Amino acid sequence: MRAAALYSAAGSLLLTTLATTAPAQAAPPAPGSAEARGTAVAAGRAAAAGIAFGDCPKAEDLPGGMRCGTVRVPLDYAHPDGKQLRLTVSRVRATHKDPRNPKRKVPGQGALLYNPGGPGGSGLHFPLVGTVPAWKRIAGAYDLVGYAPRGVAPSAPLSCQDPGDFFKGPRPAPTQPSDAYKKERAAEAEAYARGCAERAGESLRHYHSLNNARDLEVVRAALGEERLSFMGASYGTYLGALYAELFPARVRRMVFDSVVNPDPAMVWYRNNLEQSEAFEDRWDDFKEWIAGHDAVYGLGDTPRQVQNSYEEASERLAAEPAGGTVGPAQLQGAFLRAGYYDDYWPHRAEALSAYLKGDPQPLVDQAGTRTAKGAKGAENANAVYTAVECNDAAWPTDFEVWDRDNTRLARRAPFETWDNVWTNLPCAYWRVPRQRPLDVRTVPGELPPTLILAAERDAATPYEGALELRRRLSGSVLVTERDAGTHGVAGGPNACVNGHLEAYLLQGRLPARNTSCAPRPEPEPSPAP
Repeated sequence: MRAAALYSAAGSLLLTTLATTAPAQAAPPAPGSAEARGTAVAAGRAAAAGIAFGDCPKAEDLPGGMRCGTVRVPLDYAHPDGKQLRLTVSRVRATHKDPRNPKRKVPGQGALLYNPGGPGGSGLHFPLVGTVPAWKRIAGAYDLVGYAPRGVAPSAPLSCQDPGDFFKGPRPAPTQPSDAYKKERAAEAEAYARGCAERAGESLRHYHSLNNARDLEVVRAALGEERLSFMGASYGTYLGALYAELFPARVRRMVFDSVVNPDPAMVWYRNNLEQSEAFEDRWDDFKEWIAGHDAVYGLGDTPRQVQNSYEEASERLAAEPAGGTVGPAQLQGAFLRAGYYDDYWPHRAEALSAYLKGDPQPLVDQAGTRTAKGAKGAENANAVYTAVECNDAAWPTDFEVWDRDNTRLARRAPFETWDNVWTNLPCAYWRVPRQRPLDVRTVPGELPPTLILAAERDAATPYEGALELRRRLSGSVLVTERDAGTHGVAGGPNACVNGHLEAYLLQGRLPARNTSCAPRPEPEPSPAP
């Protein structure tokens, strides 16, 4: 997970610790470096080879109308003739149809490549959005292209532990963990980092964001595109920003949806502190919504009363897990997802209400143990997430730093702070050299105009990240969904946001200046359980 400005998140932190206790960092390669030359070699080969599209891998459960192929990329761009990885790419061709005028044939604009974030997310299902009404005009003009980044199954998948051991439940979720519990989780984090190193070996150091950006350049060449049209969400915005810095002349159009703060000083430890604080605000939004529908859910008519209901459920689950699988940590994880997407709000509120009234099944259905297939996918995604974020930048290697910063933060932001620590703590024990984040900045005329989309109350990627990227990319324009917090706003229910997206992708037209859209409607409550 990630976030934004440190001082508001955790007060006076040990700012020098990152520099003095982290493993050695590799300097970002210069334009004439071996990595840059290796990228040019790999892109040239990919352009000559193209992509042989055919049936998609059966394990991905993709529909027959979608076509898939693979692109070869070097594991290490400094050695382009060395070990190669195969990235799986999916595509649905442009329909050339205008849903507003069936008689008009829409001219093609090439490929629109998408990354959904994570890191660790797969974009293979992205081309399916062309069937959604909000995307049909874009699907008329563009080949919709997704891919599984390096390490994400089936693209040379990474693993750090047996998938059968990945979901540990039921578990506690203390907001003020004891010293003994902290030691237990620190030992787990160290073991996880060791598992990553043992399973991936020397290859582990090559799974990072700079190589992900270079992979984008190779995929662009393999698709036969002279310039890249790209859309990234969440972590995908950071990936796009790195691409824009490394390959500005190769950018055609670029959309950044829900923006990670690209400031090198924020990547990634400080971003996560900001994210934890932002989730507290989003949790407050959710509690206020539930309180406003007390007649439906009976969880309290004030946010404080809703909090009490949540804590009562957590205490009951600690004593007797629901369905034998849902403890306090699983409850917190389910409600955390509601912090990303307010579409979850009615379902989570209904499940909490039903549980407190004696019916645990809705909560078990929403927060219980996943299938073996789901566990394998989740373990793979977490392995890639951990590898990329740990490799990308310096992290504190002394647990006392994590403890001090997050103990302070948890006093005012208890909902997500310690869960975020446990997610990222393997980076304290990482065994390979770190990269040094690029200082993304473009000057006027260096990069074509780009579009930035952000929800003002997004917790996963706090709004300051969008403002920071806007400052760093000359010619970019920011469209803000006011008073909204859903993570990922493009192609959703906000017609104003979608209008700006279509105008940019279809016509290259941006607002003259930063602008905003009214928020999407709040979700409607589900029927009383």
